[in-house]
Amino acid sequence: MHGSSEYAWRPTRFVQASLALHLLALVAVLIRPSIWPWALGIVIANHLLITAVGLWPRSRWLGANWVELPEDAAPRNQIALTIDDGPDPEVTPQVLDVLDRYGVKATFFCIGVLAERHAELCRDIVRRGHAVENHSQYHRHHFSLLGPAGVMREIRAAQQTLTDITGQPPQFFRAPAGLRNPFLAPVLVKLGLQLASWTVRGFDTQTGDAGKVTTRLLAKLRPGAILLLHDGHAARTAQGRPVILDVLPRIIDEAGRRGLHFIRLRDARPVAQAAAPALTESTGL
Repeated sequence: MHGSSEYAWRPTRFVQASLALHLLALVAVLIRPSIWPWALGIVIANHLLITAVGLWPRSRWLGANWVELPEDAAPRNQIALTIDDGPDPEVTPQVLDVLDRYGVKATFFCIGVLAERHAELCRDIVRRGHAVENHSQYHRHHFSLLGPAGVMREIRAAQQTLTDITGQPPQFFRAPAGLRNPFLAPVLVKLGLQLASWTVRGFDTQTGDAGKVTTRLLAKLRPGAILLLHDGHAARTAQGRPVILDVLPRIIDEAGRRGLHFIRLRDARPVAQAAAPALTESTGL
C-alpha cells in the first residue's frame, strides 16, 4: 500500500550508474583538477544519454513502465485499449457510443483542465464502465523538462481534479507524449501511481488515413498488448471525421476474430499501489 517500504522508490541500475558516474567525476577533479575537461565531457555525455532515454516512451531505464499488460494477461488473450488527451466534447461522446455498441471497456488518460471544463463528460466515461486515468493537469509540452517539484505539482493536481470529478482516484499515469525524466519515478511512487506507456500506437494525431492507422495497430495486435489512440487532438480524415471513429470498429472487429478480449488497465491485476491517502475512492458520481 501507499507508504509501504515494499513500494519505496528504488533507482534503476541505469540511474544508479549515472549517480555513481557523477560522484566519480567530482572525486577525480578534486584529486586531479587538470582533468576537469574530461570529467565534464563524461558528465555531459551521461546527461545526453539520460535525455535520450527520457525521449524513449517505452524505456524502463528510468523506472517501472507498463509497455504491455502483466504476464498473466497473455494466456487469457487480454488486451487494453487506451485513449489519450481528452475529454473532447465532440469526439469523446462518439467514441463512447462506439465502445458501447461493441461492449468494449477502455482506459481514458484524461487531462485535468479538460476534465474540469467537461466534468459531466468525464463522469459519463466512468458511468459507462470505463476508467479515467491521469495524463497530467495541463499536458505541458515541456513536462519532461520540469524538476521534481514541477512534476509533482502537475501530477498531483490532475490526481485531485480527476478524483473530485469521478469519485475514483486514478491508478495509472501516462506522461504527455510519453516523455519523462529521472524525477518522474519517485514522484509516481510517492503518489501510488503506475506509469503506463503502450505496446503500439497508431499516430492518429498526425495521420488522417484510417487505413494506415489501423495497419500500424494491427501489426502488434497480440495478447497482452496495450493500444494507444486519441480522442483529444485527433487527426481528421479527408471527410473531416475524427480518424479514431473509423479505426475503432476495425480494431475491435479484428481483435474479436483473433479471440482477444479488451480490459481496462486497472483490471489487469490487483493494484498494488493505492492512491495517495488524501484521495480516497467513493462510489458516488
